[in-house]
Amino acid sequence: MNRDGVPYGLGATALGIIGLVFGDFALQWQPVPKGLPEHHALALASAMVMVMLALGVLWSRTARPASASLAVVYLGWVALHGPETAEAPASVASWLGVAETLSLAAGGLALFAMSTAPPSDRLRLAARLVYGLCPLVFGLSHFAYADFTAKMVPGWIPYPLFWAYATGVGHLAAGLAILFGVSPRLAATLLTAMMGCFVVMLHIPRVMAAPGSHLEWTMTAVALSLTGAAWAMRQSLPSSEPSGALAFDRVGLDG
Repeated sequence: MNRDGVPYGLGATALGIIGLVFGDFALQWQPVPKGLPEHHALALASAMVMVMLALGVLWSRTARPASASLAVVYLGWVALHGPETAEAPASVASWLGVAETLSLAAGGLALFAMSTAPPSDRLRLAARLVYGLCPLVFGLSHFAYADFTAKMVPGWIPYPLFWAYATGVGHLAAGLAILFGVSPRLAATLLTAMMGCFVVMLHIPRVMAAPGSHLEWTMTAVALSLTGAAWAMRQSLPSSEPSGALAFDRVGLDG
């Protein structure tokens, strides 16, 4: 069992199974045009590939190629957001899908970097820099769409608008810390914990309330996948790392 990739692999497995059950792509995260020929068959094939790669991530012997392959698949999802982002480059919403799928690709790259012998510092740095940009977009979305975010907060939690802003600040702080190498492992740990709370406290109850909803199941699987990507990033970071200046000197990028 590849313990470092368990949450990441489980999230991808869930996405694949949901695709097989509903016979469709992952909605706004995988915006494949409905008019595409053989849309249903392609959705099923895509879901099967997701399941196979996800199971490969969970097994230590196949974790390395499966992680790299899954990262490439998620990069394909990033590319699918290109037209929407190009049409509305100033819209935070158009960048949110890019950031979410890009963070999943970075998580796969982080797992792949750890599986090399010895672990590749250059790849780990690349994964960290790419990943660090993504929580910044997550945080901005909480501020740009604070009212919508507040509505997602469970009703039993008071002051939902406060939590919308507070979690937005948490995303921004974590993204900056990871990007600039200021206690990045701690930042990734706290980010994993926050995202894991979203899965348990927000998404699972919504699925239980609407078990037939493709959207709710997909949102839950994406949230689990994002948690897994944050955990993969956390695991890929050294337990002690110099802070500041992106730590370029660690990997010999300063010439």
